[in-house]
Amino acid sequence: MADVALQVGIVVGYLLLALGVGLIAYRLTERSAEDYYLANRTIGTVVLLFTTFATLLSAFTFFGGPNLAFRAGPEWILVMGLMDGVIFGILWYVMGYKQWLIGRKHGYVTVGEMLGDRFDSRTLRGLVAGISLFWLLEYVMLQQVGAGRALESLTAGAIPYWAGATLITLFMIGYVVLAGMRGVAWTDTVQGLFMLVLVWIAFAWIVVSVGGPGELTQAMGEANPEFLSLGGGLYSPQYMLSTAIAIGFGVAMFPQINQRFFVARSQRVLKRSLALWPLLVILLFVPAFILGAWATGLGITPNARGNILPPLLNAYTPTWFAALVVAGAMAAMMSSSDSMLLSGSSYLTRDLYRPFVDPDASDRREDVVARLAVVAFAVIALLMSLGTNLTLIEIGATAFKGYAQLTLPVLVALYWRNTTRAGMLAGVGVSQAFYLLATFTDLVPATYWGWQAGLVGMGIGLVLTVGISLVSTAAPEENADRFVTPGGVDGD
Repeated sequence: MADVALQVGIVVGYLLLALGVGLIAYRLTERSAEDYYLANRTIGTVVLLFTTFATLLSAFTFFGGPNLAFRAGPEWILVMGLMDGVIFGILWYVMGYKQWLIGRKHGYVTVGEMLGDRFDSRTLRGLVAGISLFWLLEYVMLQQVGAGRALESLTAGAIPYWAGATLITLFMIGYVVLAGMRGVAWTDTVQGLFMLVLVWIAFAWIVVSVGGPGELTQAMGEANPEFLSLGGGLYSPQYMLSTAIAIGFGVAMFPQINQRFFVARSQRVLKRSLALWPLLVILLFVPAFILGAWATGLGITPNARGNILPPLLNAYTPTWFAALVVAGAMAAMMSSSDSMLLSGSSYLTRDLYRPFVDPDASDRREDVVARLAVVAFAVIALLMSLGTNLTLIEIGATAFKGYAQLTLPVLVALYWRNTTRAGMLAGVGVSQAFYLLATFTDLVPATYWGWQAGLVGMGIGLVLTVGISLVSTAAPEENADRFVTPGGVDGD
């Protein structure tokens, strides 16, 4: 019982610290929508890098990834740690820099607002927002599922799953409603550093306890010889490429990630951050995932929820340290969910509430609606999380691939003046419908010669966007000049 109290005390103490940072940020936040969503576009290099880093990391990283490496082998490091670190780093420059220039010029807050203005289409704006919010609910739910399962496993059931999921939700609502982007970015920076330090200490602790990386790798190979060779089993070339590409492209359209393309103080800040991104991703993913793979040779079995890291830590580190790492995992979940709630709120208010409900809403009214939307979004996701039995990998990968369907049409629109409204609606709508049918029904196959439907859907979206734009005529009200970026933008 004393151990449980210590563990709970450490986790709650961390949550209170995060709430305190949010309260400080609240005192500095203006009561305007732009400051609430984007911190008035004043984020610097370190905070931008770590808020993007911490926002992307989640239960998918701390529990889903190690669990998959434990079951299938360490190649998951290539799929997530290396390939997606590089893929998203490139997209950050190609897509993010152009969005930053356009957003700075026209004051855009969301990608739906940006596209709706360029193509003069309320329908396209609402479609992009609706798709984004649908998949966002899935991913917020993932964090709540991860938090509930983590606390339940850490405390040996003393804190039940529903209570853990509810606890994390209440704390997130507290500081997101109060502080907006500034508070989220500051807490993300603290959480990102906390996660990075803890995972390397855990890695070193277990390596030293067992006798070195050679001993761990040898034991892993004896338990499962396939883990010492590249490929095999789950890791076919089609699986690895389909997953890496879909996740890498999906990340670029996650609302909480995409919105960070608008918040940098300058282009120099944006470029510095994207250059450091792949290194930061590798520094976190490699130790977390290799620990999951090494656990196969240590006789460690997953807990009742299928997670491997908590029992591994309990076996080789003191109780207080295992609790700290779980607090780090909770930090990962919070730093993803808080940003998702904020972005979901902005999509609801800017792309659905304003255009379809109250076009003349004042900035102050939008600010109030945004904070209420955070509460509603979090509660809906919590209710969904209490009724799911899906694994974290299943939930996360499904959402990533859903977002990936948006990326190529948006890239085409950013760089090709001849893109038309009809091409965008077809590319976005049909690829999304194809992927939904492949994911939730048996009407469309889930794989094609080993290639996943998510990747096939991306190709369909690209072909339709370009093909229909070539054979259709832009309406007079469409304005390609909206995406012409200014030269000589301030680079300080």
